[in-house]
Amino acid sequence: MLQEFAKTIHLAATPDAVWDAVNDVHRVASWLSIVREVRDVEPPGRYAALLEDRLGPFAMRADLDLTVERPDGRRMRVGARGEDRQVASRIAATLELAVNPDGAGTSLAVTGRYEVTGRVATLGAGAIRKKGDKILQEFFDNASKELGGRGPAAQPVESPS
Repeated sequence: MLQEFAKTIHLAATPDAVWDAVNDVHRVASWLSIVREVRDVEPPGRYAALLEDRLGPFAMRADLDLTVERPDGRRMRVGARGEDRQVASRIAATLELAVNPDGAGTSLAVTGRYEVTGRVATLGAGAIRKKGDKILQEFFDNASKELGGRGPAAQPVESPS
C-alpha cells in the first residue's frame, strides 16, 4: 500500500522559529502520538524511533531508522524505514518539509509518500490511508498549536499529487 501526500499549513511564527522547531527531531516526534521514543544515533543526521499503534486487529511496534538531510536552510528531507517482525510488516516513508515566508508568518509544506507492506497491508488501502491521514492531521494540528496557526488557513490543504 503506497500513498503520496502534499499538505501545507500557514503559521504565525517567523520562518526562523518554524525552521528551529522542525529541526528539533525530538520536538517533532512529540507532535505524533504513535512515536513512543526517539534516540540519537548520529545527530543531526541519524536517529532511531519506536513507533507503536493499533491498526485494525494488529498492534504494531516497529523500530524505525530515521535519516535527516538539510540541503539548505529552508528544506529538509526525512527518510524512515522499519519493520514490525511480530506482525511481519514493513513501513517506509520519505518526506520533504519546506519552510517559506508567507506574509507576516510562514508556510510549512510537507510532501512525501509512505508505504506499508506485509500482514498489516491486508487491511486494505482505505484503512491504512485513513490512519495515515489522521497521523498527518495530528502533526499539523500540533505544529499549529505550538507555532501559531492562522485561522481557518491553518488547516492542511490537500494538494493534487
